[in-house]
Amino acid sequence: MSQPALSSFIWSVADLLRGDYKQSDYGKVILPFTVLRRLDCVLAETKPTVLAELAAKTQLGVNPEAFLKKATGRPFFNQSPLDLKKLLGDPANVAQNLFSYLQGFSPAVRDIFEHFEFQTQIERLSKAGLLYQVTEKFCQIDLHPNAVSNADMGTLFEELIRKFAELSNETAGEHFTPREVIRLMVNLLFVEDDAALSKPGVVRTLYDPTAGTGGMLSVAGEYLHQHNPKASLAVYGQELNPESYAICKADMLIKGQDVANISFGNTLSDDGHASRRFDYMLSNPPFGVEWKKVEKEVRQEHESQGFAGRFGPGLPRVSDGSMLFLLHLISKMRPAEDGGCRFGIVLNGSPLFTGGAGSGESEIRRYVLENDLLEAIVGLPTDMFYNTGISTYVWVLSNKKPAARKGKVQLIDASGMWQKMRKSLGSKRKELSDAHIARITQLFGQFVEAEEDGQPISRIFQNEEFGYHSVTVERPLRDENGQIVLGQKGKQKGKPQPDASLRDTENVPYLDDVAEYFQREVLPHAPDAWIDPEKTKVGYEIPFNRHFYVFKPPRPLAEIDADLKQTTDRILAMIQGLSA
Repeated sequence: MSQPALSSFIWSVADLLRGDYKQSDYGKVILPFTVLRRLDCVLAETKPTVLAELAAKTQLGVNPEAFLKKATGRPFFNQSPLDLKKLLGDPANVAQNLFSYLQGFSPAVRDIFEHFEFQTQIERLSKAGLLYQVTEKFCQIDLHPNAVSNADMGTLFEELIRKFAELSNETAGEHFTPREVIRLMVNLLFVEDDAALSKPGVVRTLYDPTAGTGGMLSVAGEYLHQHNPKASLAVYGQELNPESYAICKADMLIKGQDVANISFGNTLSDDGHASRRFDYMLSNPPFGVEWKKVEKEVRQEHESQGFAGRFGPGLPRVSDGSMLFLLHLISKMRPAEDGGCRFGIVLNGSPLFTGGAGSGESEIRRYVLENDLLEAIVGLPTDMFYNTGISTYVWVLSNKKPAARKGKVQLIDASGMWQKMRKSLGSKRKELSDAHIARITQLFGQFVEAEEDGQPISRIFQNEEFGYHSVTVERPLRDENGQIVLGQKGKQKGKPQPDASLRDTENVPYLDDVAEYFQREVLPHAPDAWIDPEKTKVGYEIPFNRHFYVFKPPRPLAEIDADLKQTTDRILAMIQGLSA
């Protein structure tokens, strides 16, 4: 069965649920049943061996777990004599037998179904008289890896989840990362390490703190396997949503990964991999989602641990927590002396420029740039994500920059690199083709400035070019006679007093001399002004779009006048025609 046909077939189970279930609850039945059918098909051929092994080891009084895993050739098993097709042979006891079948799975699999709250759904289906029909429907499809590959299974999961997210009207932050965006990020991550990754017996670690259903981890694993079948990638992740966590864990289980590496919970308040550092990391944290729920824990870590914790550089405003994930990832980088780390994170436009000098956001950017961690930012087209049409950016950070990149940042404007999708998926109307991904990867890999059709698409800057001094410009307070008011006491005695209503700030580029700038730009317009050095702050911002703006001069006036004259002459002729 083709991918779309399979998705449609599974989706048709919704017809059975209509009336007894709200649309937004369809996923609570369809997703766990899809996982169950996949596991059922995967274990079918080794079932007789497992049951024989179980009987033999039970007779000897030995714990059979390790032997059953060996019998299945996978890190999981089911020791029940039942399977989904056998359940259909006893229609009166389907619910009871299904519970028994689920109990036969190894603990890691049972944990998956517990996070789906599958038991509640079985009881609900049973009461509605639908359990037999739903089970029968799923028995009609073959989800064995020979029929549906791991990659196709991952895409299928994602397609189903996207449909349910649309039905339940999920917030814009909770979107799923399109496969081609993940492929681009994985390319950017691995492009400079291809030689190292193609050596035999390479073992690397990859981490996603917002793992969702495991899409990023899966695509990265597939990429590495294509480039070097002998390389080994150990994946780690953490996920907050119970259903997404259950799917991610099921996906990893089927692919033979160690599911103990996938943690459940909120990454910001409860790091599931506290002591670990990684070779590569990928993340697409929620955009514009507030972090009020975890504010207490995050502030406590920031204040008590400082730079020894994850949030030392600063805290962004509570309305958007995406920069906290950026800091979290920086804290997870394998030290440069141990081989270093590179990671990619998808962010919206806000982390580029939100917050003035001294704000939490500016201090985070300052930390990133002054520690020379930022390699590149790639601006993606709009309408790339399923639940939001906003502009997005891939930040690539590394603590093992090649010599040519040291002290520099590359900005790549890929906003014009897209093709229209044949059929829109939610807000997603555009996609990156293989050629677009190759072009962006080439620009990044070659580390060159480039233009297309007279428009810059790749630019390279010194880190300091994004910095500025925010200086406070004071003007004197004057009395009603226009005389400058002087201070009467202490340090201010005899000095002109500032007029708060005339106070202004100037952002002076970091590489400019503040005194020279002041002399050139301020004093000609306000000869009585001065700078208050105590209020000077250092800020950083990345005005991405400004660096790619190309001024297009308006048409000459004579040309516009000629056009207007032509139009008015035509209108006059028409009026004359009507009056005649």
